[in-house]
Amino acid sequence: MEEIARQITINVSHAVEILAAVIIGIAVVKTLINYFSLLKSSSSKISKEEIRVQFGSSVAVSLELLLGADVLATAVAPSWDDIGKLAAIAVLRTALNYFLERELKQMHVKM
Repeated sequence: MEEIARQITINVSHAVEILAAVIIGIAVVKTLINYFSLLKSSSSKISKEEIRVQFGSSVAVSLELLLGADVLATAVAPSWDDIGKLAAIAVLRTALNYFLERELKQMHVKM
C-alpha cells in the first residue's frame, strides 16, 4: 500500500511540475507577443510595466506550484537528506516569491 501511495504522490508531483512549466511557457509566449506589439506600435494597449506584472504573476504562481511539487515528492517516507533538500528549496523559492510579490505590488501601485 505504501508503494502505491508513493507512486501516486510522485506522479502527481511530476504533473504539477509539468503544469508549472506550461504556465511559464505560456507566459513567455504571451510576454513576447505583448512586447513585440508594444515595439511595433506606440499606441499599444499594454505598457512595459503591465507586461512585467503579468509575467511576474505567472512566475509567482509557477514557483508556488513547484514548491508544492517538491513537498509532494518528499511526502512519502522521506530521508533526512530529502528533508534538508526540501527545506533549502522551500527557503529559496519562498524568498524568490516574496521579493517578486513585493516588486509586483510596488509596480501595481505605480500604475
